[in-house]
Amino acid sequence: MPSNKLTPSYLFALLLIAKSTAVSANEMVAIANEIQVRAEKVSDTKPVKGYQAKRSVTATKTDTPLLNVPQSVTVITRDQMQDSAVQSIGDAIRYVPGITLSQGEGNRDAINFRGVGVTTGDFFLDGVRDDIETYRDLYNIDRVEVLKGPNGLIFGRGAAGGAINRVSKEAGWDPVREVQVSYGAYNQKRSSFDYGQAINDTAAFRINAVYENSDSYRNGVNIERYGFNPTVTLLPTERTKVTLGFEYFKDMRIGDRGVPSLKSGSDDLDNRPYKIRDYQTFYGSYRHSDNQTETYGLNALFEHDFNDQIKLRNRTRYADYDKYYENVYAAGSVHADGSFKIGAYDMSTQRRNFINQTDVIFKFDSLGISHELLLGTEFNKQLTDNLRSISQFNTYNSSAETLSSSFNLNIANTLSDRDFVFNKPLRHVKSNVNIFAFYLQDQIQFNPYLSAILGIRQDRFQNDMDRTDWSNSGASPFSSNRTEFLTSPRASLIFKPVPEMSIYAAYSLSYVPRAGDQLVSLTSKIDGLKPEKFTNREIGVKYDITPDLNVSLAAYILQRENVLANSPSNPAQAILVNGTETKGYELSLAGKVTNNWSVFGGYAYQDAEVSEDQSSGTILKGTRVGQTPKNTLSLWNRYDFNEAWGAALGVVSRSAMYALTPVVDPNDSTKSASTILPGYTRYDAAVFWKPEKNTRVQLNIENLTNKDYALSAHNNNNILPGSPITARLNVIYNF
Repeated sequence: MPSNKLTPSYLFALLLIAKSTAVSANEMVAIANEIQVRAEKVSDTKPVKGYQAKRSVTATKTDTPLLNVPQSVTVITRDQMQDSAVQSIGDAIRYVPGITLSQGEGNRDAINFRGVGVTTGDFFLDGVRDDIETYRDLYNIDRVEVLKGPNGLIFGRGAAGGAINRVSKEAGWDPVREVQVSYGAYNQKRSSFDYGQAINDTAAFRINAVYENSDSYRNGVNIERYGFNPTVTLLPTERTKVTLGFEYFKDMRIGDRGVPSLKSGSDDLDNRPYKIRDYQTFYGSYRHSDNQTETYGLNALFEHDFNDQIKLRNRTRYADYDKYYENVYAAGSVHADGSFKIGAYDMSTQRRNFINQTDVIFKFDSLGISHELLLGTEFNKQLTDNLRSISQFNTYNSSAETLSSSFNLNIANTLSDRDFVFNKPLRHVKSNVNIFAFYLQDQIQFNPYLSAILGIRQDRFQNDMDRTDWSNSGASPFSSNRTEFLTSPRASLIFKPVPEMSIYAAYSLSYVPRAGDQLVSLTSKIDGLKPEKFTNREIGVKYDITPDLNVSLAAYILQRENVLANSPSNPAQAILVNGTETKGYELSLAGKVTNNWSVFGGYAYQDAEVSEDQSSGTILKGTRVGQTPKNTLSLWNRYDFNEAWGAALGVVSRSAMYALTPVVDPNDSTKSASTILPGYTRYDAAVFWKPEKNTRVQLNIENLTNKDYALSAHNNNNILPGSPITARLNVIYNF
């Protein structure tokens, strides 16, 4: 209910009214209440309020309150990202329950959703696929949406355990003028620029830019990146909106594969990271671990409201990606004598994406039931050229230098530039993927208490691929022209006993074709096999404790089927088996507890196990899935003491997990061979100072207690140590 308390702004408005017309005190209060009610209604239509997200277009492809979305969705808002000094996807998901950061071989974002496997392809920009293997900056991003569970109807192929969607900053008519400069430990230097304003009543522009040149707590590791993103918004008519944008971004860094594991005996099994406290040592060669990605992107959005019942929306994205990286890294565990195996390869990928989505939304009533019907199509063309070469290592003897495919190094020594050369082609893949999809969804409102979402998507996935693999016996060419039809249904029921609460039950399905996340995994051995299948059953409760604070609880069972395994009778033949099953629940909290206290975080429990013996019995039913901790807990708190000063405290905790799904110990079938990443608890903090209206200064400190821990892993011998205590000073100026 609106309050009768008159704020200064209301009093000022009422005084102007009273000056020109004679009104009573009660009439003045009534006018004030009406103003407040209208303001609250306007506020409710905004997608974000502080740390709390109110609405999303991504989860249903319609503008829907998150309270009415029958799915676990976490939104990292701009305020939360700024307060916790977020700059990357890895930073952004730190306080998100139910997902785990993977190392990605030190050259890309990689996420594990609900224990169904690490993905590098389920990244989206404004709902459109953005799947090159790279690190994504957030300088031009308004918020990050994490959608958990299979999302086949919304995103098409992939999105098996979840998806991450970045929502771009957009040109508008409110002026934006902001400069940020930050400096931190290990010579971290970064600056960004955000400027936008109206051109006239029907046009506005905005430009975001960033430059970073930073070193690292890891020896030899550094990063340089820069990018700019101009956008224009046009209003040709009162019912038409056009948004155009271009982005150029370049990321250059040293690929960091971390530390190896410690060999635990004569059977070459691994059980723990090697010297995680020695976080500086680079195992391999940072001089030959160069990583570069260059991106050109063009984006267009067209929206037209024919009337209050019919809306047309079209999104188009063209992206040109050019990526190259090489790396020299630990390919085996450290032996008792200090020796370990070195591996090296390089890879280049060129990708061209053209994606066009068209949605038509109809709102109508029939027999007293309200419908919001979505009809959509998507055309997706992706051209990929991928080449991978492995190194040849020099071996020395008294008579000559020869080349070998393996090399052992002692931890006391360093690798010389003359020890290896990237000269042996391993694989060359060219793929031409064409996708056409049609989808239908109906959001049905039976009455104020009961609603449903029903939908289905049909994808025609065609992949023309030419592949050549090289071995000691020579080249092995392979070609495939494969077409798959992927059907992804979605069904859910939502009950709202009160307007502030929703209780839902949901079912969804997704597929990952045999070409894999990056469209280059198809071989003659697996050509013709069914795609992987992911099924999610979820129930949940969402509750707005207050208009500014939301809590949500979800429980789910996520099953992965059609997983590749070697045939027990013929190891050269691939078969399909049931894969994994994850049972879990998640609790999330976001918003304001009081006017001065904001929170963001949650808890997740994940019980992920192998559901059938795999790989000729080397992975057994009941084995815990790698990179999936049973328990994760995170909570970020900010408290404002007054208008000038504030402080924040964050905690991130994770239980132990395997670096990889364990295989059977060949010497003892009761034991498993995999590196265990110990659990840890880390504390972060920040202090905020606003000396005057347009200036903000903040100091962020990460890992307050200087905890030694393993942050992420790619496999048993590529484990990234977490950063020691680190501080970063950030100055934000609005002009």
